[in-house]
Amino acid sequence: MPLIEVHEIDDPRLHVYRHLKKTNLTRWSGQFIAEGKKLVVQLLESEFEVESVLTSEKFVDLLEPLASGRRADVPIYVLPHRLAQMLVGQKFHAGMLGCGIRHAPPPLTELVTPDRRHLFVACAGTENPDNIGAILRIAAAFGVTAVLLGSGCSDPFSRRALRVSMGNALRVPVFEYGDELSARLLDLKQHCRAELVASLLADDAEHLRDVTLESSVVVLLGNEDAGLSDEFIELADRRVTIPMHSGTDSLNVSVAAGIFLHHFALR
Repeated sequence: MPLIEVHEIDDPRLHVYRHLKKTNLTRWSGQFIAEGKKLVVQLLESEFEVESVLTSEKFVDLLEPLASGRRADVPIYVLPHRLAQMLVGQKFHAGMLGCGIRHAPPPLTELVTPDRRHLFVACAGTENPDNIGAILRIAAAFGVTAVLLGSGCSDPFSRRALRVSMGNALRVPVFEYGDELSARLLDLKQHCRAELVASLLADDAEHLRDVTLESSVVVLLGNEDAGLSDEFIELADRRVTIPMHSGTDSLNVSVAAGIFLHHFALR
């Protein structure tokens, strides 16, 4: 990994790192930013293409163990620390940034085999990047085959979501289906006989503790305020709720995800 000293913050090679606090254009440019040594290392060890790494002279020594191997041709731009803070528009306490290139995961049908049980998460309108990041981390912990995102979901590769996921967005296949989510869910039902389980608050819903499934499962999660839309509730095979003591009206969506996925986890 060649070290390239840069002394001007308007150098065009640094454009993707400019004013990160104010912009998140990387979702539309096909790029994303990993922040901090731990995430940069995970990015370099992942299957994602890496465009570059940025650090300040204060943190160059941290990169020495990474300067060889299959990523040996990734450029490392080194800025004076004061200029690095000016470039990114915030304190450069993380000391290191990496720019990855987004790629589409393999077709979902290649990840799914009809003769084994799979576990999926599908989010419809989950807007908060902290929740998306937490769901990705939980999904990795419980052996989820893939995370499916519909329209209105936060960017799973935003700096915040990637950081909260502890880098698991780089490990768990993520499919951003937008308005096609419902059609893709129907494909899953047909391809691997998955049952769609809607997580919701309803007095007439089944209690999660009473639900046992031997089939593949897709856990459907909705918007933080409005929950699941009627479209996805009607699409679901099961309407399931987490029983709670009186006085507690709801759980954070990522907490609910953890409870559902632990219950249905592949054992």
